[in-house]
Amino acid sequence: MKLNYRTFWRKSGLKGRWGDVYLSRLEKYKPKFFLEIGVFCGVTARNTCDYLFQIHGNNFKYTGIDLFGTKKNLSNDEVEPKFLKDQKFSNPLKNFYYNYIVKENLNSLDSVKNFLRKYENNINLIAGDTNTVLNKVNLNIIDFAFIDGGHSYQTVMNDLDTLYANLKGKNKVLLCDDYGKASHIPEVERAINDFSKKKSLDINVIEDRFAEIIT
Repeated sequence: MKLNYRTFWRKSGLKGRWGDVYLSRLEKYKPKFFLEIGVFCGVTARNTCDYLFQIHGNNFKYTGIDLFGTKKNLSNDEVEPKFLKDQKFSNPLKNFYYNYIVKENLNSLDSVKNFLRKYENNINLIAGDTNTVLNKVNLNIIDFAFIDGGHSYQTVMNDLDTLYANLKGKNKVLLCDDYGKASHIPEVERAINDFSKKKSLDINVIEDRFAEIIT
């Protein structure tokens, strides 16, 4: 199957070849019950659902957690990208279309729901800070989690600890963005290193960007 990560004229953190690298992990593990922490504008969610639909039909579930404009709980957590506040696009056509014609905030819950409406029976979008909402989600069924939400040490550690408590020994995949040099965030790397050391887990570094941990 040809891997082709599409941006759909929306903002995405996986630019260039990184989207295809991400999809290659789905190709390897073929998950059915997927969790994404940090949905942003829904581009990775849409690519994930498109790919899972190709291999499983409607027999898959996607759960996405994001602030979607709601207030974060930790004052020391990551600063939200400026784009989320003012929606500035380098492409003037995008700027005009989203800000003046449709007047749509691409990171809003309504916008992402509409973008994923093709899979409305397969998806569950949750607005909130993972420090408080993640432990309220049924994580026992998750077989693949993509972690790219809050980037503070505390939030990354909380996300990993909570997931591991539910997935320990089940041989499931935790894929973390912003670990390697290609998109390095020091707090993310430190949290992942400390977590893996505490739990005696190996880290598989993918293309010097993603950290992959098997529970």
